[in-house]
Amino acid sequence: MKDTQERNTTIAAEPEPIKLDLLKTAVLVVDMQNAFVKSGGYFDLAGYDISATGKIIEPCQKIISSARQKGARIIYLQMGCSPDFSDKGPPDSPSAFKSKGLNLIRQRPELKDTFYIYGTWGAEIIEELKPWTGDITVRKQKYDGFIGTNLEIILRTFAIKYLLFIGTATNVCVESTLRHAFFLDYFPLLVSDAVSNVGSDTTQLATILNVRSHFGWVTTCDHFVRALENLKD
Repeated sequence: MKDTQERNTTIAAEPEPIKLDLLKTAVLVVDMQNAFVKSGGYFDLAGYDISATGKIIEPCQKIISSARQKGARIIYLQMGCSPDFSDKGPPDSPSAFKSKGLNLIRQRPELKDTFYIYGTWGAEIIEELKPWTGDITVRKQKYDGFIGTNLEIILRTFAIKYLLFIGTATNVCVESTLRHAFFLDYFPLLVSDAVSNVGSDTTQLATILNVRSHFGWVTTCDHFVRALENLKD
């Protein structure tokens, strides 16, 4: 029997418009945490330019508000680790060598509250995007939000089919999770002006091109919000 509970809309996107059902859609808010977004956080102290990330806060607010109002699920991915780093992998793992954050905290342990250790300021979702009652937060230790988490169980429980990606960093955690979602047969939709990269600006463009060409669809905040405004409550 066909499910009569639907809320369909078509989003202007590249390479072509995509039709989705808001009741089967989740907005994945990726790693919008103090450590990565705010002055005095890990990214800032590590020398990354966080100015672009600050600019996506308002688009993220608009998308979350519109999607929540129209029946989509809001799921926050929260990067973090335990205070003893026991869930970050063995000390001889590739991530231990590549992680600037781990190296920074080893050298300057007094900065641990700026890092993404659960229970500290750095790991908290930024105040502007605090989850509401009914939203879901998924803790993760890897760039990929599906690895070692219950994200897949949550999505299947709510019969989610479409995933809207916003947050940071475009070329790291966002892209890693989006690719995995595509392989699991979800429909990924990247909001190009509600994601920010880390490092060279070419990485932002490269991820957008990759998604548009191979792994999903790319839209903008205005296109998404406008499409939802046309839906009746």
